[in-house]
Amino acid sequence: MKKSSIADVANLAKVSKSTVSQYLNNRFNYMSDETKQRIEHAIKELNYQPNIVARSLKQKKSSTIGVVLSSILHTFSTKVIRSIEDYFQERGFHIILCNSDDDPEKERNYIVMLRAKQVDGLIVFPTGHNKDLYQFMLNEAFPVIFIDRTVSDIHADAILLDNEKAVFAAMKHFVENNHKRIAIVGNAPSLNITTRQERLQSYQNAIKQFNLPFDKELIVEAELGLLSKKVGKLFTLQSPPTALLAINELSFLEVLHYIKVVKLDVPNDLSLISIDDIANADIFTPSITTVSQPVYEMGEKAAELLYHRIMNKEKHIESQTFRFSPRLIIRESSAKNRKS
Repeated sequence: MKKSSIADVANLAKVSKSTVSQYLNNRFNYMSDETKQRIEHAIKELNYQPNIVARSLKQKKSSTIGVVLSSILHTFSTKVIRSIEDYFQERGFHIILCNSDDDPEKERNYIVMLRAKQVDGLIVFPTGHNKDLYQFMLNEAFPVIFIDRTVSDIHADAILLDNEKAVFAAMKHFVENNHKRIAIVGNAPSLNITTRQERLQSYQNAIKQFNLPFDKELIVEAELGLLSKKVGKLFTLQSPPTALLAINELSFLEVLHYIKVVKLDVPNDLSLISIDDIANADIFTPSITTVSQPVYEMGEKAAELLYHRIMNKEKHIESQTFRFSPRLIIRESSAKNRKS
């Protein structure tokens, strides 16, 4: 069968080719409902498929964006992706999704590939190790949004949690429940990641603010897979912690693995709080206290910023950093310390 053309649609709908083009590009100004219905009917009857590549070349816009995640396994990432997809789907954009696994080389290769595919913009969970590439894109005024992290000396729009507030909320709750020996557990110590750094620094600030004794042995850092073993060393200390803060969901799962193996009683042996939403946190036994991020809203804001930059590419727009407030959701795992 002969492939239908835009001229065939125009002839069947009894309109000009330019009117069909306006319809295909969602420009309906001065177009009557009757005209739109005739064009829609003609497109369906002829099974017309627009040449997306040709349209992209003509418009200098592919209506596609790239998203480079650190890991799709993270609940935060899957929720962010959902909100980004919802936002752009309503505006006729498609998404290409890549996982860097926090590997700077993979991140670089994916960004280069996405640029070669002529995406209109990027949302990136940056590793922080490709500053030359980030800066090159910004120098070109190519739309780039960072999410969950910032990169020092790189002035890109960024969306983050207010990490200081998140840690302070957890520490305050522990202190109010009579805990003084509070450990913090984090993964990926080898990576220069803003979120991790800010949460660890905020923990030390909170220790000072609440006049708690500082003990560096209560700060546990290790790669995933090794973390639960290092958590175990906390309980060989002369004064083990009575409370523990996991800096993210992945760290929390490692802690949970250790707790299950040695059969610790939560919250009687150890009180727990995790930053990040934990899937089914409310149906764990005991239910898990979390410091929740407004993830959907964060993804939506990243999408909104990127769309604004894509549609105003010729204008100079100063970069902005947006920090979203956390919410402490108190459940059973963070009960009062009964050991003191």
